[in-house]
Amino acid sequence: MNIAVDAMGGDRAPQVAVLGAVQAASELGIDITLVGDRETVVKELAYHSSTDHITVHHCDEAVQMDEPPLKAVRQKKDASIRVAFNLVKKGISDAVVSAGNSGATLASGVVILGRLDGVERPAIASVFPGEKGYVILIDVGANVDCRPTHLFQFGVMAHAFASSCLGMVNPSIGLLSIGEEGSKGNELVRLTRGLYEESPLNFIGNVEGRDIFSGDVEIIVCDGFVGNVALKLSEGMGEAVTRLLSTELKSSFFGRAALLFGRRSLDSFKRKLNYEEYGGAPLLGINGVGIICHGQSSPSAIKNAIRLAVHYVNKGLLENMRKQRFFLTDDL
Repeated sequence: MNIAVDAMGGDRAPQVAVLGAVQAASELGIDITLVGDRETVVKELAYHSSTDHITVHHCDEAVQMDEPPLKAVRQKKDASIRVAFNLVKKGISDAVVSAGNSGATLASGVVILGRLDGVERPAIASVFPGEKGYVILIDVGANVDCRPTHLFQFGVMAHAFASSCLGMVNPSIGLLSIGEEGSKGNELVRLTRGLYEESPLNFIGNVEGRDIFSGDVEIIVCDGFVGNVALKLSEGMGEAVTRLLSTELKSSFFGRAALLFGRRSLDSFKRKLNYEEYGGAPLLGINGVGIICHGQSSPSAIKNAIRLAVHYVNKGLLENMRKQRFFLTDDL
């Protein structure tokens, strides 16, 4: 097992990527290839006593967070994210983890590895902690303008991901809309609903934003614009709820007592709401395994993303994705 980590990707690269990789290599005992400027990465590695299982693959360029993704990927042939996916293509690495420009990660995955047969647009799937188990929201930012066929394919890909990697059996699928009724939603949602109703997938109809955390539906499908807003809103709300709860408990004697005796429960609650515990989001639809992390990821988030990459490779995510039948006809 070898995971390629984009050492130059992220708001605090390469420090965070290097530390996360060192922690993952130590805890998981796997080989990790840090892709980036050798001098910079090696200098960062010098701060760590144990660098077993860590190698550095040099490249001269990197895609910055504010660069146009596709243009940068095409012009920078030796960019760290492109080189990382090239390692997968050559069979040197099994997966890619990056906290860099998500658009560049998507573009590099498509340009270097290509799309799976039948997939028009790869999508980013985010896993949420629902009350009754994991909930997958797809797409959360890869495609802001979609057609009904794209949203249908997102559900098919999420079904394969949920079945192979999360242990879900015949997962339920819902379309994110402004109401549960079939007549509710914009034209995209209404047209997409018809495709799901004619498919063998376990489609339960429209769902609303409040259903994301309920766990009553296991896969929620939307376009990348709506999905990204929902993702960022959830992250911000989770952080705000944690802070507000802590402040309220500290404001009174009984609250402080509850905080003292309930510290373990509060810590568990905070972990469930912390996106860093989930590492990153898989990029589904490319001919390989790629994990996209938050640009502000901590070393712990990078470590957990690497853990996820290992898990998805071991569970045969790519093989299960290839087995899925994608319904693409001129009528859709």
